Amino acid sequence: MLERIISIVKAAGEIMLTAHNQESSITAKEGSNNFVTKYDVAVQQYLFEELKKAVPNADFVGEEGENNLLNANLRFIIDPIDGTTNFMQDYRCSCISVALCDGNETIMAVVYNPYTAEVFSAEKGKGAYLNGKQIKVSERSLSNGMALFGTSPYKPEYTDETFTILRKVFDYTRDIRRSGSAAYDICTVACGRCEVFFERELQPWDYAAGWLIITEAGGIAQTFDGKSLMLTHSSSVVFANQKSIVEFKELLNK
Repeated sequence: MLERIISIVKAAGEIMLTAHNQESSITAKEGSNNFVTKYDVAVQQYLFEELKKAVPNADFVGEEGENNLLNANLRFIIDPIDGTTNFMQDYRCSCISVALCDGNETIMAVVYNPYTAEVFSAEKGKGAYLNGKQIKVSERSLSNGMALFGTSPYKPEYTDETFTILRKVFDYTRDIRRSGSAAYDICTVACGRCEVFFERELQPWDYAAGWLIITEAGGIAQTFDGKSLMLTHSSSVVFANQKSIVEFKELLNK
């Protein structure tokens, strides 16, 4: 089943790769700097149609359109193009994120960056993989590593808080990075390239797949206050290896 989902997601990636004049198809959504293109809608529709054939009894939650996150049944939670602003400007760092969830648990996950041909995947209890090769989080401390972050751009009321935290992290680590795709950043931590990804508020379709991938890679996923993530509502998020989560929490409390 996971291989079939991967195949469907890779086919959906062709819609992104063949896109042109992305900025001409923009529609503004609720919130600051929140956009959708016709390609977001096309990718999501393709995924809904093909995944329904693969798992007929599953429901669907997608970023574009009405979302029933409170549905606790077997369902796909999908972000058709995570990193829409990147996509609009042809920055070429955007991902398709697909999670098959049962209640508040992701049981299969795929994050695909079609620009780099990287397929991150996981099945509960069976490890995490990048293009078929098993991946693990790093063993580096945060002080000897790099941090990734998101700015919650649709929630400007969190901007000052985000950059206050970021300054503490910047002073403590080797360096910081921001790709503009939360799903990709979570997977970047999962495969050991960086030690932490954090964001003040993130939606479940941004992290539902990455959550399983990083935990299967030996990492930790929590809210800022140490609680478990939920698939029913947005929250603060921290994805990290075992050492770095402790250091990040200490920085938060300084």
